[in-house]
Amino acid sequence: MPTVLMLTPGFPGEMPFFTRGLSMQGATVLGVANGPSSDLPELTRRHIADYLQVSDLFTNTDSAVAQIRKWLRGRTVDRVCCLWEPGIELAAQIREALGVPGQSYQQALRFRNKDLMKQALIAGGVRVPRAETATSAAQVWEAAEKIGYPLIIKPIAGAGSMDTFRCDDKAAVTAALAQLGHIAEVSVEEFIDAEEFTFDTICARGEMKYFHVGYYRPRPLIARTNEWISPQTLSYRHVDDPWVAGGRAMGEKVLKVLEYDTGFTHMEWYRKSDGEVVFGEIAARPPGARTVDLMNFASDVDLFAGWAEAELKGTFSLNIERKYNCACITKRAHGQGRISRIEGLDRLRERFGEWICTIDLLSVGTPRRDWKSTLLSDGYVTIRHPDWETIKTMADMVGTHLQMFTH
Repeated sequence: MPTVLMLTPGFPGEMPFFTRGLSMQGATVLGVANGPSSDLPELTRRHIADYLQVSDLFTNTDSAVAQIRKWLRGRTVDRVCCLWEPGIELAAQIREALGVPGQSYQQALRFRNKDLMKQALIAGGVRVPRAETATSAAQVWEAAEKIGYPLIIKPIAGAGSMDTFRCDDKAAVTAALAQLGHIAEVSVEEFIDAEEFTFDTICARGEMKYFHVGYYRPRPLIARTNEWISPQTLSYRHVDDPWVAGGRAMGEKVLKVLEYDTGFTHMEWYRKSDGEVVFGEIAARPPGARTVDLMNFASDVDLFAGWAEAELKGTFSLNIERKYNCACITKRAHGQGRISRIEGLDRLRERFGEWICTIDLLSVGTPRRDWKSTLLSDGYVTIRHPDWETIKTMADMVGTHLQMFTH
């Protein structure tokens, strides 16, 4: 029975399901995080054999490794897993310190540092946006002159679209710099005017065993800057369609160039109006915002367990039959304060009942969340349908007819 060291087994929201997946595949799971065990979700607690709180887990690697060594007391660890973006490099450092196979620190850097990532892909012949790195306001301005407008400014080691700004002129750069003071290094890059997709994979021993194509409506950068929008992430059923063929081919090439071995990956890519595909970025983790749920609903499978099988055994035995297109629609309440009422939900249940997979909205009386700091905002609805145009229409109706209000 393999023993797995799982970093942050209860956070973010999907992690308890990945922890359960490891346990279901026969692993003894040892959890490590920076919070107390009382913070762990019930599902996580049921599927870990032991737990260590390391308060400085993400601030002092040497101390963290020393505490983990002492706690293990000679127990052999077969895998070290972390599926949360901020812990990818740390997991690699722990692997190397304990002599555990898996992604090395240098490999992890190419998935976390966008500059190193792009350098490797350019050398491998992958089309990427023109970009410059900057560690000061002066360097940002210098890069802006080289790149031209419109451009994007985002953290070198960011996650998703957080702290990402589109700048159409000098005034926008000034505004972005005022909000980026807490970030040491940024990428200033060409803005690609295009549709935005994902290419998500599970790999085992250097072979891609599963892939998924997602589609953002609208682009995350737009959704992140307009509070009234109900962002949609869609799972595309017809993966052999020419519409996504270029992105698929590019995604497979990216995996080979970066020599990815085993685990989940999440890539974002662009398709321009002329059909050209352009790389966005890739992370050595699954997509967030319940996108793995969409993959599961699309084929009626459990990819949390499928990933665990690939991680532990180097195999992938799930039968993937792409039955549905799926969508996750995130809701943002009107106003500030506590949720006072939810309108339109009963009507949607009556109209789409058989196609609704999940309704997870904040209950009346609950304080509204900060929509800028969480992808799932005040809740979400997931739906599925075999027809692509129908799922888009349904998603739009959830976005417009379902409304949450505060008082």
